[in-house]
Amino acid sequence: MNSMTGYGRATAKLGNQTLTVQVNSVNRRGLDLTLKLPEEWQAFEPAVGDAVRKVTLRGKVHVAVEVEGKASATADWDQEAIKATLDQLAKLAKKRGVKFEPTTDLLWQIANAQRPGTQLPADEATAALLLKTLNQALRGLGAMRAKEGEALLIDFLGRLGKLQTAAEAIAHRAPQISGFYKEALLARLRQAGLELDVTDERVLKEVALFADRCDVTEEITRLRSHFNQFKDLLRSGGEIGRKAEFILQEIGREIHTIGSKANDLAISQHVIEFKNELERVREQIANVE
Repeated sequence: MNSMTGYGRATAKLGNQTLTVQVNSVNRRGLDLTLKLPEEWQAFEPAVGDAVRKVTLRGKVHVAVEVEGKASATADWDQEAIKATLDQLAKLAKKRGVKFEPTTDLLWQIANAQRPGTQLPADEATAALLLKTLNQALRGLGAMRAKEGEALLIDFLGRLGKLQTAAEAIAHRAPQISGFYKEALLARLRQAGLELDVTDERVLKEVALFADRCDVTEEITRLRSHFNQFKDLLRSGGEIGRKAEFILQEIGREIHTIGSKANDLAISQHVIEFKNELERVREQIANVE
């Protein structure tokens, strides 16, 4: 089981520069992938996206690629290109009626922009280096998500145990409710001055109807089945978050029905405890891939 929260980072040398790839992810219902690459590497986006989708199934994943450091400055400036740029700027200024006086800062910017080798390489070798570095960062992301997933698994199993304990307490209490109801019914009749025998057909019929309305046997059986499914799912691989959310929804449906049917204070208390713990599980499952 993996968490959707994680971070990975890797670096590599790209000539005289340093290539850095950072990947971070947080929880999201589906896979929401965003990429930030240098302008010269926009053509690499499909390959980067495919690499990320191979290892992440859910979550908001952001990949940031940066290149730091100065490129080799051994190449001479392209003086013809610099002259052509200045001429174009002069023509534009004259057309707009603006006085054009190049400053040293402007000349420096134009010269560096026209220097051969200032743009990042975008060949196959560079793409291979980028993907290799990305995969290293993704391994770091996966390791962090797996480690947090182990902690979540321990937490889920503990909370599942509490849910099972509450369910079994309800199952133990439920068969006794009709007996308590019979005693309460006869007590009320006596208080009203009506003495009926416990074997009176009217009493037995009323108690039988009450017992039928309060019977939660089917709900308890389904709860036990859902518990087993949830535990098996937690120990399985791949994407389990959505399936887990569905099972928790069904568990919530069953405990709600039990709370509605069981006319008993002790069971109502167990239902409240159950719902509180179930809500905590639901909040945590939102972090599971």
